[in-house]
Amino acid sequence: MRDLTGGTAPGSSASGPSGAEPSYGYAGGRTPGTVGELGEFGLIRELTSRLTSTPAVRIGPGDDAAVVAAPDRRVVASTDILVEGRHFRRDWSTAYDVGRKAAAQNLADVAAMGAVPTALLLGLVVPAELPANWPTELMDGIRDEAQVAAAAVVGGDVARGDTITVSISALGDLRNREPVTRAGARPGDVVAVTGWLGWSAAGHAVLSRGFRSPRAFVEAHRRPEPPYHAGPAAAGLGATSMTDVSDGLVADLGHIAESSKVRIDIRSAALDIPAQMSDIGTAVGVDPLQWVLTGGEDHAIVATFPADQKLPARWRVIGSVLAVSAPSALPQVTVDGAPWDKAGGWDHFGDPSDG
Repeated sequence: MRDLTGGTAPGSSASGPSGAEPSYGYAGGRTPGTVGELGEFGLIRELTSRLTSTPAVRIGPGDDAAVVAAPDRRVVASTDILVEGRHFRRDWSTAYDVGRKAAAQNLADVAAMGAVPTALLLGLVVPAELPANWPTELMDGIRDEAQVAAAAVVGGDVARGDTITVSISALGDLRNREPVTRAGARPGDVVAVTGWLGWSAAGHAVLSRGFRSPRAFVEAHRRPEPPYHAGPAAAGLGATSMTDVSDGLVADLGHIAESSKVRIDIRSAALDIPAQMSDIGTAVGVDPLQWVLTGGEDHAIVATFPADQKLPARWRVIGSVLAVSAPSALPQVTVDGAPWDKAGGWDHFGDPSDG
């Protein structure tokens, strides 16, 4: 194995594409058709040549490790793994889509701690017979999503394997604020969300039935759009707890309820269900409320706030934080006052699916 920070091709740059076609040492300048033909060092050169940088990156690809500024002296870090056949399908998503999605889910985790994303690291396992343009398009997607959050890819590692596996680690800066964890919700707080809920799950349902429209929902599944700015903004507004909705609203609020030792009640009437999502639900025989409550991978930001905190219009109040009913009662999430008796969200060890 060779890490992406371990070498840079002559003429390539950590601060942006070189603009020149990389040379892989093949007779006649033929562009390799597969990763195996490209070779380890050719793949590394091609990937690193596509990267951009930010002021926070002091040393990018090209050394034994990257150096990223941490003015706060505390670094927020998160990592996630995407496995082909488990988290994405190449017949549903392009390599660029997968790159955007892989970066988004990690950047959202950083933002949900109240931090500003700064850098990403990529771990990539690919078969030798994979077309050579697949990992480069993946990197384009990762780079472009990082730029949305004003972050940069600063290094990583590549290896050969039988199954495409994409692992991203994300770093962030708290900017002298305390992190917002899952453990601070208090009885009397309100629960508010910003971003989409259920769109990715509805898109997954569409794709599962062999369709490609409504396009907005399919694209929401392929390329989530987390509201990165909302995490640090929520911290500034005094959020008492926060998380991104990666596994489903009920499941992720359940993490807050458990960590904070409270009960959280969601008001279903406060949830936004677009008419087109209802149409999809009717077509496939699913109550769209189920997607909104249990569908993951939209990476909306959900947080709890003191009840007297005035929230910007982008935040929708959807519930409240309550004390557990008795000392022996378990923290839980209820919907309209009743326990949610259906599946609560995504489980990595449940039935395989794309998403």
